[in-house]
Amino acid sequence: MATHLLTTLPGGERVITERVDGVRSASIGLWIGAGSRDETPAKAGVSHFIEHLLFKGTERFDAVKIAELFDAMGGELNAATSRETTVVYTRVPDDHIDVALDVMTDMVFSPALTDIDSERDVVLEEIAMVDDNPQDLVHDLAAEAVFGAHPLGRPVIGEADVISSISRRSLLGYHHNAYTGPNVVLAAAGNVDHRRIVKALRERRNGQAPIALSSPRKSAAKAAAPTLRFLRKSTEQYHVCLAGRGIARDDPRRYASALLDAILGGSASSRLFQEIREKRGMAYSVYTYGSHYVDAGQVGIYLGTREENLRECLDVIAAELNDVGAGNIRPGELERAKENMKGRLLLSLESTSARMTRIGKATVTGIEVVPIAETERRIAAVTAEEIGELARDLYAPEGLSAAGIGPSEKRFRAAVDRLNPSLVEGTA
Repeated sequence: MATHLLTTLPGGERVITERVDGVRSASIGLWIGAGSRDETPAKAGVSHFIEHLLFKGTERFDAVKIAELFDAMGGELNAATSRETTVVYTRVPDDHIDVALDVMTDMVFSPALTDIDSERDVVLEEIAMVDDNPQDLVHDLAAEAVFGAHPLGRPVIGEADVISSISRRSLLGYHHNAYTGPNVVLAAAGNVDHRRIVKALRERRNGQAPIALSSPRKSAAKAAAPTLRFLRKSTEQYHVCLAGRGIARDDPRRYASALLDAILGGSASSRLFQEIREKRGMAYSVYTYGSHYVDAGQVGIYLGTREENLRECLDVIAAELNDVGAGNIRPGELERAKENMKGRLLLSLESTSARMTRIGKATVTGIEVVPIAETERRIAAVTAEEIGELARDLYAPEGLSAAGIGPSEKRFRAAVDRLNPSLVEGTA
């Protein structure tokens, strides 16, 4: 059975690895414990912008050389920014681990941060692309509705006016403070040797002294009253998110939360998918989703539907939320959700990338790496009563905010009124 090993270097960097027998791949990720929630309004989007700039080169490797090296290894180099983390990751054959580590550590710790203006334009195009895609944009409106002015309510991608004007000096300052030893985790899974990975990072950091984080993360405020957000666009569909506060990463109810998600809208047999899409044909896309942060969380329901179906869709959603909240779990429903969750977990273990993400994300966000057998035990232990109680806490219709994009705010409000009348009255 695979187990992970963890070592902390003198500079505060942590190395966590998981050896997987019988594979020739190695998935490597350099995780930074900083994301959009760590930005001030004047630097909204800087985490994502720096993620882009890491690929523009270092003193040792320019952008073309980086691309050529990973192409020559048969690997793919990528990165991602979220509200709490940034990660640069790859998957390469095991005989290319040293080269991959050499390039990636140079990118992360010593980026040149040059050619800023051309990449600035790329990010502005990415922001414009999201603005043109209501299926993505409505999720940003929902986060704002739930978290308000807190950084968790801002788009990860950033604000166009900030990206247009941010200086290289500001970028360097943010990088210096965020990409420091105690905030960095190197995770690797596959055909890897822990001591070899530790030695490689130790040599490349060369005894770098840790730098204290200068800007403590702003804690999530207590949940506020639900709010309504609407953006008028000439679209064929109304894009709707119903969202509320969720639970934190380390909350023991997270297993019940995942099962509740599967029952409501997270699978093909889920209630909302079956009732709205399969039985009534009123939507192509309808699903539930959840985000877990260090000290908070968010749950939500997304729906894309035409105007004539909007009110009935929200009626169906309200009925299903109230039914689950009342504890009415149907025969076989919870068992099917448990098997679905365990099956997806076991299938993911065949991917070294998924294993690397599992241990890296847990370590950089400060939660335990739960052994697989223990995870399965915790899933099996969830009861129908716990599902109902959590549904009442997280998905009570009167506690949900509403975000929408479509041609008429009046019609959107009329539909939301059937789900949560007080929400519409409070924003009229």
